[in-house]
Amino acid sequence: MVLSSLFSVKTLPAVVLLAASFLANSANAQDRTTEQGEAQISDPNEECTIYYYAPVSNARYNFPTVWTVATLLSNDTAGQTKYSNISSGIPNISPKGTQPQSETGNFTGFTYSASDPDCWWTYDKCTTPKYSGLQPDIAGVPEPGTLGYGFDDGPNCSHNAFYDYLSQQNQKASMFYIGSNVMDWPLEAQRGLADGHEICVHTWSHKYMTSLTNEQAFAELWYTMQAIKLVVGVTPTCWRPPFGDVDDRIRWIANALGLRTVIWQYDSNDWKVGTNNITAADVDANYEALIQRMENGTFATSGTIMLTHELNNYTMSEAITFYPQLKAAFKYLVPVGVALNVSQPYVEPSPILPNFEQYISGTTTLSGSAPSATGSQGASSGSSASKSGAGESRLMNALSVDGAGGLVGAMMFVGGLLRTMM
Repeated sequence: MVLSSLFSVKTLPAVVLLAASFLANSANAQDRTTEQGEAQISDPNEECTIYYYAPVSNARYNFPTVWTVATLLSNDTAGQTKYSNISSGIPNISPKGTQPQSETGNFTGFTYSASDPDCWWTYDKCTTPKYSGLQPDIAGVPEPGTLGYGFDDGPNCSHNAFYDYLSQQNQKASMFYIGSNVMDWPLEAQRGLADGHEICVHTWSHKYMTSLTNEQAFAELWYTMQAIKLVVGVTPTCWRPPFGDVDDRIRWIANALGLRTVIWQYDSNDWKVGTNNITAADVDANYEALIQRMENGTFATSGTIMLTHELNNYTMSEAITFYPQLKAAFKYLVPVGVALNVSQPYVEPSPILPNFEQYISGTTTLSGSAPSATGSQGASSGSSASKSGAGESRLMNALSVDGAGGLVGAMMFVGGLLRTMM
């Protein structure tokens, strides 16, 4: 018998402990089988307990390993074909910096022209592309006194209290979801659409996009779109680059995938608290400065967008704290797509967004059923390396699902795993 790389002799006892833990706690487990059940969980610790979701587990090998830079899988015929069809048109702009340092924003030693030929946002906040045929980034919104309201980095596993609050306020937002989070927390991703929010792409692994190769940049967007389609049932047409890091090469790839680029004009810096000497008081001051600008008439002729996050309990609590003040200061808080009158925010014909006039008149959602999640990509299994990378997560998911069905699923998974190890 040859053991796969998934388990070693040392890790086998951990598997036994996981199974024992499941048996001890299964009677008290919450319902983690439907979006509605997940949305009822109020304990943040319970919210962030991993769970089994069959469509994701069944399709795991059709996606890159979560939280690693995405690359096209050899079994992904559709992705390979799409990339082949567009690759010759990608602007001849080299990746910036040297991986892996530049993946985390370290562009030390990278020489770049002061004329900013690539419209590199990270260099000088350029939002008007210099490459022909590309539309300007969406950095603000056209409606006076309006805040394009949205949050990056979701779906967060402990977002129920935050989403409950938004629902109580009848407030919709643009949610920029990370593909790896969608795969890790699928029911939370489904809640975004169920609550009427606009769902957008925020890449697969949240890296600095200009540092990646053409294929990696394509894959970061492609697989996030596929994950949202698989889990939520829609294919977004909007995206936001992590850290705002975009240039004309990345814009072109996004545009070829039907994605409009959304940036921002103001940064709450909520995501930086605890780093680079950024404190909670600094974030408060950033919110207050935005409110002051509104009161001083800065947005009298057109609205704006501020960067905020569904990143952790702090950023979501901060959003709740300042919501009443934002609501009182701005005339309107609306999803970015609503402010732009984008009635069809997805490739699919439904659901649709209300236009700006409808939204501010009180119609924050329109009738029309949301499509069901696909549950399968219809692709064959990926490489054995990607299987072993995902196997541990699948086992944890299987062990943490509610009730006897979870135990059966876990045992079936272990049985199948052992057969592959023989």
